[in-house]
Amino acid sequence: MSARELRTLAEEIETCRRCPRLVTWREKVARTKRRAYADEAYWGRPVAGFGDPRARIVLVGLAPGAHGANRTGRAFTGDRSGDFLFAALHRAGLANQAESRARGDGLTLRDVFITLPVRCAPPDNAPTPSEIARCTPFFVRELSMLPSARVYVALGAIAFRSMLALAPRDAEKAPHFAHGAWTEIAHPASSKERAALVASYHVSQQNTQTGRLTPAMFDALLGAVIERATSDA
Repeated sequence: MSARELRTLAEEIETCRRCPRLVTWREKVARTKRRAYADEAYWGRPVAGFGDPRARIVLVGLAPGAHGANRTGRAFTGDRSGDFLFAALHRAGLANQAESRARGDGLTLRDVFITLPVRCAPPDNAPTPSEIARCTPFFVRELSMLPSARVYVALGAIAFRSMLALAPRDAEKAPHFAHGAWTEIAHPASSKERAALVASYHVSQQNTQTGRLTPAMFDALLGAVIERATSDA
C-alpha cells in the first residue's frame, strides 16, 4: 500500500498552487531557463519525494533547486548537490548508480527515501516561514507513509528544524544543529515508536566546494547511519 499511497500523494503535491510567490518563481524559472538547458522542457511544478517505500533511512533536504529538481522533476536530480549526494549513496551501496541527470534515468535507491519540507523552488533558496508551514502537511503525510524508517538524516538546519517541529517534546531536549549531531524523536509514522535523527551540513555547492562538507565527512556519517538503521534488524 505504501507505494500506491505515495504515488497518490505525489500527484496531489505536483498540482499544488498554495504559495503564490513560489508558483510565480518556479514558473518564471521554467520559462526563462538557464542557457545550458535552453533546449530542455522544465518541470516547473512542485516536487514529491522518491525512493524505496520500505526505506529504513530517510534523507530530508530543503527544496528543489531552481535548475535542478525544478527542471528535472526529481529531488537532487540534475545539479551539483545531487552529484555529491548520489555519488556518496552509490559508494555506500544505497544507490545503483553514482549520478542522476533526469527522471527515468535508471536510478534506484536501496533502503533510502528522499523528501523535502518545501516542494517548490524558492527565490535565493530561502522559503519563508509561512511557505514552509503551508508545505508541512505534505511533509507530514509523506513521512507517515514510511513506517520502516529508523533514521532521518537532516541535510541542513532547516531540515533539522522541520523534523524537530514534528516532535515538539523532543525538540526541547535536542542539540543545536551541527554536523553529526544525533538525537531521538517520536517516530513520524508511529505513535508507539522512536526514531533517530542526525544532522548533516547540506550537500550544496556552498558547502561541498568550500570544504565545509567533504566526501570523507559525508561517507563517515552515512556509515554511522547505515549501522544505526540496520542494527538488530
